[in-house]
Amino acid sequence: MISMETKEAELFIGGQWKASASGETFEVIDPATGEVTAKVAKANEQDVEEAVQIGLKTFHENRWLSMPALERGRILHKIGELIRKNNFELAKIMTRENGMPQNMALFVEIPMAADCFDFFASLVVQPKGEMVPFSLTGAPPNHMAWTMKEPIGIAGLITPWNFPLIMPAWKLAPALAAGCPAILKPAPETPLTALKLAELCKEAGVPDGMLHVLTGTDEAGKAIVRHPDIPKIAFTGETSTGRKVLESAAANIKRVSLELGGKSPNIIFEDADIEHAAKSALFGIFYNSGQVCQAGSRILVHESIYESFTEQLVTKAKKLKVGPGSISRNDLGPVISKEQHEKILQYIETGKKEGARLLAGGRVPDGAREGYFIEPTVFADVDQSMCIAREEIFGPVVSVIPFKDDDEAVQIANDTIYGLAAAVWTRDIKRGLRMAQRVKSGTLWINTYQVLSPTAPFGGYKQSGLGREMGIHALDSYLETKTVICDLNDRPMTLF
Repeated sequence: MISMETKEAELFIGGQWKASASGETFEVIDPATGEVTAKVAKANEQDVEEAVQIGLKTFHENRWLSMPALERGRILHKIGELIRKNNFELAKIMTRENGMPQNMALFVEIPMAADCFDFFASLVVQPKGEMVPFSLTGAPPNHMAWTMKEPIGIAGLITPWNFPLIMPAWKLAPALAAGCPAILKPAPETPLTALKLAELCKEAGVPDGMLHVLTGTDEAGKAIVRHPDIPKIAFTGETSTGRKVLESAAANIKRVSLELGGKSPNIIFEDADIEHAAKSALFGIFYNSGQVCQAGSRILVHESIYESFTEQLVTKAKKLKVGPGSISRNDLGPVISKEQHEKILQYIETGKKEGARLLAGGRVPDGAREGYFIEPTVFADVDQSMCIAREEIFGPVVSVIPFKDDDEAVQIANDTIYGLAAAVWTRDIKRGLRMAQRVKSGTLWINTYQVLSPTAPFGGYKQSGLGREMGIHALDSYLETKTVICDLNDRPMTLF
């Protein structure tokens, strides 16, 4: 059983716990202490092949789809119930692996993951075709035509470390609802949460062979992407890595969905509720220590309220508490790793050299002699040409940028290779809706931030990705459409 106390863990293949084919393991580090907390099996290409063969056998034997649709729906609902039932254990595991404050895990990540399985449970009966009119000049009229929806096959699911439960849920729930066996490859920083999810799926009644969890590093991920018998890849991670996934998957013309990086603008107009906007902007950038793809890392503020808004933001940022996620009073936990810690601190130094005004944070908290902690950092007077305004930092660092009117706000907001999310703060709903039309992003919030629902599609424009997670759009990405045409005439149509 996977728990907070787990020190060693194996792969989950065909419903069984197994050592890796090589016998190799890798270490899981607690980012709050920098200490090794577990050793986990390291999957390789041989393990991927075993999972694929079991998945193919399960798929061809129809073990999952032969169940009544409502029964499959009940199993997905049961996964959601078990996630809620095991919420405290899951929160402790996540905090141990990626440092997320436990109260954040309990309030946001775990309920959203459970809701995701509930939503896709309701869509199990959704994959259905439609009758279509048959029309062909010169052909006899008596034909019937219809479409059928069929699962695409094995789905390779590759997920990041920042949300170790939500990200697998966003992919696994629609894959199972569509009827696809899944091979889940979680990030090496957070394998235990994914293995716990596999345990809950088995308990809920998911047939052996419908879910495999292959923990490890790049070797397993690359083998999944290039395997010819895995026709669907769903990947969440950095844009640079997504580009490599797309290139590798092209060799076998795989269907690929990518949820990638962002540099999301949070636009504050002069008529906004400044107090509310400042509080929400704080959550928009510092939630999960800024390690959120849709984080509002660029706050665009109308010049008439620029100083007052920035002052409020800085005052609130300085009150946030940084420390181990296991302590409930802490608002920000550590960032994920030593490498990420050093990268973020380097970005902060770059911002100062570029001439941005550092108003809060920018350093390791006093007394943080171990672990990977960084204070909430606010830069003001940032120019859009600066590195900190253009590159995804993926940490608790925000750039506050002034603008003079709607057109300039749109120009700055869209001046990026990304297009994942954005927000607009205004009391003028017409202005908000006009901005929704003009800002290029997959999600746009009006007078809120970071609010998502499993019923609503999520994904990005431009280099923020391809396809959508959640919503019925996610289900479609795991389905093929087949057209069937039947000739009802006594004599077949022929030209010979």
